[in-house]
Amino acid sequence: MTTITVDDALDRAGTGTYQRRLMAIFGLVWAADAMQVLAVGFTAASIAATFGLTVPQALQTGTLFFLGMLFGAAGFGRLADRIGRRRVLIGTVACDAVFGLLSVFAQDFTVLLLLRFLTGAAVGGTLPVDYAMMAEFLPARNRGRWLVMLEGFWAVGTLIVALAAWAASLAGVADAWRYIFAVTAIPALIGVGLRFLVPESPLLLRLGKTSEAKAIVDEILVVNGKMRLGAGASLVPPPPTASAGIFSADLRKRSLMILAIWFLVSISYYGVFTWMPPRLAGEGFGFVRGYGFLVVLALAQIPGYALAAYGVEKWGRRPTLIGFCLLSALGCLLFVAAGTAMLIGVSLLIMSFALLGTWGALYAYTPELYPTASRATGMGAAGAMARLGGLLAPSLMGLVVAQSFGLAIGIFAGLLLVAAVAAFLIDAETRRVSLA
Repeated sequence: MTTITVDDALDRAGTGTYQRRLMAIFGLVWAADAMQVLAVGFTAASIAATFGLTVPQALQTGTLFFLGMLFGAAGFGRLADRIGRRRVLIGTVACDAVFGLLSVFAQDFTVLLLLRFLTGAAVGGTLPVDYAMMAEFLPARNRGRWLVMLEGFWAVGTLIVALAAWAASLAGVADAWRYIFAVTAIPALIGVGLRFLVPESPLLLRLGKTSEAKAIVDEILVVNGKMRLGAGASLVPPPPTASAGIFSADLRKRSLMILAIWFLVSISYYGVFTWMPPRLAGEGFGFVRGYGFLVVLALAQIPGYALAAYGVEKWGRRPTLIGFCLLSALGCLLFVAAGTAMLIGVSLLIMSFALLGTWGALYAYTPELYPTASRATGMGAAGAMARLGGLLAPSLMGLVVAQSFGLAIGIFAGLLLVAAVAAFLIDAETRRVSLA
């Protein structure tokens, strides 16, 4: 009997119809999650009008949403490593759809806060497990490009929620936030059923489910037009790691650095995209104002992802991440120094382009830094740090924004420069490295 590892089998299968199907399913829910997250900024002004609040008070929905994401990312990521990816994903997407839809009908601000917290917990649990699982269906040679493509659905979600907010503004509807939340819930509702079509990860062979793992690998091979492994072949698990802990001696430095990057990039990204929509919807910056320009900013994210997808395979994960962090910081610094509306507009486009490219590189890099036994845990911890950054963006940074919007953007530039340094200090480059 011949033996073959899962990575060798995935290399034989390549990327084809099977992975494209998964990309469509994961991507739909990824876009839905982006819509839920970014709805924080797009609904704040309308929620304030409905409940007689100030915009900073209305942004408490964002604070509770990100608090829920923090708990969801940390808890569900660890659970997925213990019981499997599939069951966790089905449960979190279902909760995302249910609580997201119930948010539409909230008649009290306190109830809305509770529902946004529960929606955030579901979204927080979905994001890290999504990426860990998609990574485990991809061969090493082009895993990075496909993971950035998945992250690119975030731009699709951003564009849809921006268009929904723009349409509600043009229509002059009352309680526009209800319509926006309804739009954000639709993809998650569709995604619940589609998630039942996704099998368990083949790399959970380490749990002893040899026959199940072989059946999944055979299905991947057949759908992609390749020969089955055959009755005379058996899958073997990857060699055991000395420790599965993300803060074990071998992983401690890279964990500290990558988690710091997630926090720094997150507080910068959510700081910009939580406060920018209400600012542009209100007084703006000269002619740079309104939801129309927010749609343009969303479109600027797409080429950022495209360049990141090219860079992670051409130049490597770490150099691409460093480059986008530096470019994001440059965009922030240009905003601070800008003396005209034209330069402000250009700086915002650079920020949108570069920050989303940063996310693309970060999401491609992070799951590859961890062995299978702790991959979802590592992604969950990264997600928790990102949610901590998101939690601080609408609340703590609001105090800085109240003093000076330019000062807040200048702080983000400094944080992004620190993130670039942290990326430089990571002790691994994972381009074309097999998952252990």
